[in-house]
Amino acid sequence: MYICLSRLMEDSKLFRYHRAVIVAPFVAVFSIWFVYWLEMRFGYNFVKYGIYPQTIKGLRGVLFSPFIHSGTSHLFNNSVPLAVLLAALYFFYRNLSAKILLYGFFLAGILTWSFARASYHIGASGVVYMLFSFIFFSGIFRKHYRLIAVSMIVVFLYGSMIWYVFPIKEGMSWEGHSSGFIVGFILAIIYRNKGPQKKEMEFKQTAFDLMFDEDGNYNPPEIEKEEKKPIEYNYVYKKNKDD
Repeated sequence: MYICLSRLMEDSKLFRYHRAVIVAPFVAVFSIWFVYWLEMRFGYNFVKYGIYPQTIKGLRGVLFSPFIHSGTSHLFNNSVPLAVLLAALYFFYRNLSAKILLYGFFLAGILTWSFARASYHIGASGVVYMLFSFIFFSGIFRKHYRLIAVSMIVVFLYGSMIWYVFPIKEGMSWEGHSSGFIVGFILAIIYRNKGPQKKEMEFKQTAFDLMFDEDGNYNPPEIEKEEKKPIEYNYVYKKNKDD
């Protein structure tokens, strides 16, 4: 019999809270709401700064489009999953989070620009789909029990989003969604061997294991017995009780 040690202490050091888990989602959500507030407060229209595919001028949307939204409904629908998925990324993939966010941000925009319809494409949906795809596939590829659990939770919360990578709703940029999804999948493959990995179990033999042989038969080790000294008895004879 063996005791299985799963290195829980190492996992606890790897998956632990740090400020970026709160700061990154807060900054991202605050930024997109602040840009929308500027539009409403000063009467600006930033839609022209979105991605306009296959034009040089439309390339600026790769940088600006995730911060631009068409209305409060569009903004709210992106804010909640953006905050949740960013928090999950920074908590479970702390050492990779900055790279994944940066590369995913730009690559999703470039891919959208390369093949989407001739229209302005705006919103943080591409980033949201990139995060969703990366977190889901990364957990599956790594086969780490905690990361697989995160993948299942993400699917439970946002699995219905998968349908919007197809052109099923008019006026929605399914190209941006599918671009983010594809980029997240590719990043999960590229970085599958970096960051948290599945831990191999360690086994440690105990004193109880020594009680059995290789075939599982009870065979306790012989314990050397201490040599017992004979007990000596001395008798004293008294004639009187006062002697």
